[in-house]
Amino acid sequence: MKVKVLKNNGEDAGRKATLPDNIFNIEPNDHAIYLDVKQFLANQRQGTHKSKERAEITGSTRKIKRQKGTGTARAGSIKSPLFRGGGRTFGPRPRNYGFKLNKKVKNLAKRSALTYKAKADEISVLEDFALEAVKTKDYIKVLKDLSVETKKILMIIPEKNQNLALSSRNVKNAKVVLASNINTYEVLHADQLLVFEGSLQKIEEILN
Repeated sequence: MKVKVLKNNGEDAGRKATLPDNIFNIEPNDHAIYLDVKQFLANQRQGTHKSKERAEITGSTRKIKRQKGTGTARAGSIKSPLFRGGGRTFGPRPRNYGFKLNKKVKNLAKRSALTYKAKADEISVLEDFALEAVKTKDYIKVLKDLSVETKKILMIIPEKNQNLALSSRNVKNAKVVLASNINTYEVLHADQLLVFEGSLQKIEEILN
């Protein structure tokens, strides 16, 4: 698949970049996407929730009333979940929500997500560039020149670019990631992918 290369001012660079068919034009696997997104979201959870059960409540252990003759149900402890201030029944405990996912499944999910974006014409290839200084205004100007300032943007760069990363940090719905760190969730969540020309080779190396 051929895509024209754009300059950071929105003009055509006069050449085309090739999106490899084995990454951007496969038969998408929706279940692999589901598993990868599920794992990503599960890994975001802290899992630090906790409530006290009856064994952890501070309170008297004496039997609060006699066993028989009261006309009401038996009660042996004030810490029972049935009473106000008692422990919670089967309350949440700290846990890790993460789970294992095979590398091949994750790669298939990423390639499927990129395929969906390519078919929807939501991938723009940019000529590699760098900002001279950390300036949010300059980053926003690039987005405006590319006519994507109102969309959710994921900019994929081949290597660390401190000025670009810091300039984008305060821009809503815009994120800059390394080609080696792309994930299925962020690819699908974005309205438009801005892929640096140098990132295509990196993506091909990782997903192959």
